[in-house]
Amino acid sequence: MRLRAEQISWAVRGTPLLADVTLDAAPGTLVGLLGPNGSGKSSLLRVLAGLQRPDTGRVLLDGVDATTVPRRALARTLALVSQHTAADVDMSVRDVLLLARIPHRPLLAATTAAEVAAAEQALADAGLPGFADRRWSSLSGGERQRVDITRALLQQPRLLLLDEPTNHLDIRHQLELLHRLAAEPTTVIAALHDINLAARFCDQIVLLHAGRVVAAGPPAQVLTPARIAEVYDVHAQVDDDPDGRPYVHLRHIIQG
Repeated sequence: MRLRAEQISWAVRGTPLLADVTLDAAPGTLVGLLGPNGSGKSSLLRVLAGLQRPDTGRVLLDGVDATTVPRRALARTLALVSQHTAADVDMSVRDVLLLARIPHRPLLAATTAAEVAAAEQALADAGLPGFADRRWSSLSGGERQRVDITRALLQQPRLLLLDEPTNHLDIRHQLELLHRLAAEPTTVIAALHDINLAARFCDQIVLLHAGRVVAAGPPAQVLTPARIAEVYDVHAQVDDDPDGRPYVHLRHIIQG
């Protein structure tokens, strides 16, 4: 699925959160949203997911205005994993995963054996075998994050939106997740904090600052010392890693 956001602006009580943001994600690409806290990454994901209507601009899904797509059809097309999930839900992991299949069933239809089997297989594929009967409330933050992403993938969306998907994960699981997302045929847009993980795995980077797009394009074009200094107030050296991807060495904070 191709996603295009055109000149998105959104303000809350007079405070601009997004200003004239344009983004173009080609089908099957992994697009990383980078920027410091408060740069607009989460706000942009909310707009792209249809949870918030912008003051100006529009979001197009394969050329169709997203606001014209019925909610149930949108749920079959798009999945969102938020940064924070409720920890006190009294459900099994299996039942949490099966929520992903509701948009694909006729209304009021019961869960099928095939869906249960698919949920169990999805857990195995995510490296979480034996988790199906665990209670959601018993999981650690990292385990909930992995299950929630597994749920989103089980939804079989054509567009996957992720807000800080590596936030609660250890290094191994960060790498496993990004390897998996990079190999997905789904179009993925992920807000990330780790510049080097984004540089290694993303096809495109959208660099945000104060609600505006500072630069967008391949990692090597976007992640320059000048732009990193402008956006993060940090001096950096950028080298090529063995795969030809940029690797950013953060040197010191720019004072004053």
